[in-house]
Amino acid sequence: MTRKRSAHINLNRMRKHFSPKPLAIGVASVFLAACSSDRQDAVVYNNADDCAQDNPEQRQACETAYQQALAEAERTGPKYSTQSDCESEFGSNQCRYVNNSSGSFFMPFMAGYMVSNLLSPNRYMYQPLFSSYSPYSPYRYRWMTADGLDYGDIRKRKYRVPPDAFKAKPSATRTIKRGGFGSSVRAKSSWGSKSGKSGWGG
Repeated sequence: MTRKRSAHINLNRMRKHFSPKPLAIGVASVFLAACSSDRQDAVVYNNADDCAQDNPEQRQACETAYQQALAEAERTGPKYSTQSDCESEFGSNQCRYVNNSSGSFFMPFMAGYMVSNLLSPNRYMYQPLFSSYSPYSPYRYRWMTADGLDYGDIRKRKYRVPPDAFKAKPSATRTIKRGGFGSSVRAKSSWGSKSGKSGWGG
């Protein structure tokens, strides 16, 4: 009588061979813990007064970070050649005209700024954030960075972010057309944090 091939398989040996190794589990746990510990607390505020209400003893740091975030928003934010192109993505009366050494253009107002380490005034970090108020935008009422990273609903204010959350964005050196920012947000969702794209830079 011919025996089936499965009859020759030593199941106990297979289970032993494929059992997870304690060392591997330990290394994975340490790795995940390290990733988690790399993150830091961050809070999003609409303006300096909003920040100072939460941090009355750090009012000056709130104001300085806010002014620096405004300058960073102008340097890195999406820029449009026409007001209508800008407002189609960010909403009516949500864009301003800018004329500086980089040229003239329309860009959205900074909606808020993310800050961290305010209790260490000499080491605090900041990042400008934008939001769409257009009823036609799928990114309406969401926090977004200058290069299109979506942080989610603007009602959320507290985050645990990785170190590169405060990394400087590339300067925006050209204007984009209607729909350009939305395309970047969609692309950024696909790239994730591994993207090597340069945002609106040249």
